[in-house]
Amino acid sequence: MGLFDFFKKDKESTTQQASLDAGLEKTKTNFFEQLSKAVVGKNTVDESVLDDLESLLVHADVGIETTVKVIDRIEARVARDKYVSTGELDRILREEIATLLEDNNSGSTAVLDSAGSSGQPYVIMVVGVNGVGKTTTIGKLAHRFHSAGKKVVLGAADTFRAAAVDQLIIWGERVGVPVVSHGMNTDPASVAYDAVRKGVEMGADVVIIDTAGRLHNKVNLMNELSKIKRVMQKVIPDAPHEVLLVLDGSTGQNAFLQAKEFTKATEVTALAITKLDGTARGGVVIGISDQFSIPVRYIGVGEKMTDLQLFDRHTYVNSLFKK
Repeated sequence: MGLFDFFKKDKESTTQQASLDAGLEKTKTNFFEQLSKAVVGKNTVDESVLDDLESLLVHADVGIETTVKVIDRIEARVARDKYVSTGELDRILREEIATLLEDNNSGSTAVLDSAGSSGQPYVIMVVGVNGVGKTTTIGKLAHRFHSAGKKVVLGAADTFRAAAVDQLIIWGERVGVPVVSHGMNTDPASVAYDAVRKGVEMGADVVIIDTAGRLHNKVNLMNELSKIKRVMQKVIPDAPHEVLLVLDGSTGQNAFLQAKEFTKATEVTALAITKLDGTARGGVVIGISDQFSIPVRYIGVGEKMTDLQLFDRHTYVNSLFKK
C-alpha cells in the first residue's frame, strides 16, 4: 500500500466513522439521557438501577431475552466485585454488549475478501420483506464491491413487483454494473440462473440476486427460495455462498419477527440491518445478533451509497457509547 492509498483509506475510515456516529445519534441520545436520569443521585449499581437499565434496554429494542442476559451478567459482576459505582456502569455495559456480539462472530469481512478468489463468482442471494430497503441495499452493496475493483452482476429476481425490477436496473446503471432482468411476472429462478451464468461467462467476482419479499404464505416462499437455489446450483454447485437477510432496524420487534420467519423459510447466513439513522431503536442490532446467532454483516446508517457499512462490533459499540 502506497502512502497515497494509506491516507485515502484513513480518510474513508474517518468518513465512515462520522456517518456511523450520526446514524446512531438518536439511539444513544435517547438511551443515555434516560440512563443518566436513572442513576442521578445514586453512587452504586443497586436493584433499582438494574430495573431501570432493564427497562431502557427493552425500550431500545434490544429484546427481552438479550436484555435479561445482559442484566444477569451485570448482576454477576456486581455480586463478584461487591461494589460497582454508577460511574463504572457505562464501561461494564459496553464490555458486556461487545462480548455478546463477539460470541456470534459478528462483523466478518470474509465476503469482501473471498469474493472471486475461487475462480468462480461469489453468489449472494438477498431476502427480506418489501419495504425494508432490500433493493437499495443490493445497489449499495454492488457499489461497495465495484469500488473495491470487483466485477459485479445483479439479478432482478423479485419479479412480482415492477418497481423492484425497475429500481434494480436503475441501481445497476448508477453503479455501472450489468443487471440480468426478464421483466415483471417472469420466473424468478430463470432470472437467477441466467444471472449466475452471465457472471461465470464474464468472469465476475460477485453475483447478487434480488428475491421477492412476500411473507403471506411461508410455504410458497420456502418453495420459491429452494427452487432459486437449485437452479443456481446447476451453474455453480455450492451457490448461493451467502443468504443475506435484510431487516429494517426502525421497525424494532417487527424485525425480530421477520428474522424468525425467514430463518424458518431458508438458511440465512448473514444479516444487513438498514435505516438505523432514522430510529432510536439501534439496540435491535444487539438483540438480533444474539438471539439468532447469525452474524450482522452490514448496517445502513444513511442515504448515501457509502452509508452501507461493514459491521464491526468494536466500532459499533464505541460509537454507541461515545458522548
